[in-house]
Amino acid sequence: MNKNARIYVAGHRGMVGSAIVRSLKAQGYENLIMKTHAELPLDDASAVEKFFEQTKPEYVFLTAAKVGGILANSTQGADFIRENLLIQTNVIDAAYRHGAVRLLFLGSSCMYPKIAEQPLKETSLMTGALEPTTLPYATAKIAGKVMCDAYRAQYGFDAITIMPSNVYGVGDNFHPDHGHVVAGMMRRFHEAKLAGINEVVVWGTGAAMRELIDVDDLAAACVFLMGREDIDTMINVGSSEEISVRDLAHLMAKVTGYQGDIKFDTSRPDGAPRKLMDNSRIERLGWKAQTSIAQGIQKMYAWWLTTHA
Repeated sequence: MNKNARIYVAGHRGMVGSAIVRSLKAQGYENLIMKTHAELPLDDASAVEKFFEQTKPEYVFLTAAKVGGILANSTQGADFIRENLLIQTNVIDAAYRHGAVRLLFLGSSCMYPKIAEQPLKETSLMTGALEPTTLPYATAKIAGKVMCDAYRAQYGFDAITIMPSNVYGVGDNFHPDHGHVVAGMMRRFHEAKLAGINEVVVWGTGAAMRELIDVDDLAAACVFLMGREDIDTMINVGSSEEISVRDLAHLMAKVTGYQGDIKFDTSRPDGAPRKLMDNSRIERLGWKAQTSIAQGIQKMYAWWLTTHA
């Protein structure tokens, strides 16, 4: 990308979007277009149309989405599928019609089947049933990926899909009901330490395995891939480092300084048993994650202490 290119980051205040902005600015990209939801509701087709007509961004990072953890996904499925379908449809279509050079769509590892050969290859998509707790969100994300492919095939629009593993880090959502596993767990352990609570309850058996990627690593990969001309479909972006929920809980206790007991509520769902990505394609291109899970959790907790705690 030319350093003066007009770059629109949709969802720039979210965890991934804000990290992409940091990465772009660090690499000398300054002509960034950013709008809050109040300024530009992406689920409003007429507002999106007017925005693209006026600004005509050359590159679009589509990270805006309604996201949440297992509880939010289990109880707000209608909201997840409706809002994400609207956002994706409006932005992808407007970007194409107003001459964007390339669009990068942020997918999700929950798009992969619940049970699939590990590590997950890009070719595993739509080869089996999805995890029921994230079905509406995953279905919307699959539709976004298919839309990118269809616009490429029919119109020649250069739209690619990035498939990240579980993302965590600076800018994460710490809402007790809507946050993802790492942020939600960090908050519970931190608050239990402050309150002197002698037991923290973690959902599931603790056996589920998750590949985690620090959001700043993911952002660096997104900027890297936006500039590659040899990517024309979906590509996995992960750290290739996985951890069980049980080990993550114990790591969280260590990082936060919590010294009480940890109990696993086996009546609660584990979600998918394992989600490890095959990252061989992006690694062959010359990119590899730089942050270990332990380093990333420590960085995230230090940031959270200065901004939230």
